[in-house]
Amino acid sequence: MTRERTDFWVGLFILLGLIALVFLALRAGNMSSFSFAPTYRVAAHFDNVGGLKVRAPIKSSGVVVGRVAAIGFDNKRFQATVDMDLERQYQFPDDTSASILTSGLLGEQYIGLTPGGDDKSLKDGGEIQFTQSAVVLEDLISKFLYNSAEKQGSAPGSPASNPAAPAASAASAAGKPPGQGAPAAAVVQPGAAAPAAPHAQ
Repeated sequence: MTRERTDFWVGLFILLGLIALVFLALRAGNMSSFSFAPTYRVAAHFDNVGGLKVRAPIKSSGVVVGRVAAIGFDNKRFQATVDMDLERQYQFPDDTSASILTSGLLGEQYIGLTPGGDDKSLKDGGEIQFTQSAVVLEDLISKFLYNSAEKQGSAPGSPASNPAAPAASAASAAGKPPGQGAPAAAVVQPGAAAPAAPHAQ
């Protein structure tokens, strides 16, 4: 009796371990949510898809309306192509725009759809014309560092923006304080006699 109970608990733990492994595998492959609803496929071109993966969610107003079916490269347009499977219960206008967004700061990337105002709807095999590529964090950091360096180079106290700095340096090198060059000319007040020139001895 005791041996049978031990075998039962061992088998139960093994079964739970297998279920946990399958769940982790599905999560890693972004396949944890299957849907058997009928879908229609549309395509879109992006300059950069970032870290977008197959089976990534497609959302509109925060609601999952489809999944990314495939990601490829267009040799003619030199852009990334993304095939999306949208559920048929969600119909979007023909001028809908697609953007690659990120959940939080460092979360997973997904495609966000913004409906337009066209009367025609996207059909199976259609293409979304208006797209916005993924924001690459490295590009943002590079632009921030470049702008910071450019602002420091054009600051008021920098040598490039202070033309009087070279003259002051030259005067200091000559042993004279800045502003003391040739002797200043005497100022003659109106109506006063000009100073007499010194007589030669």
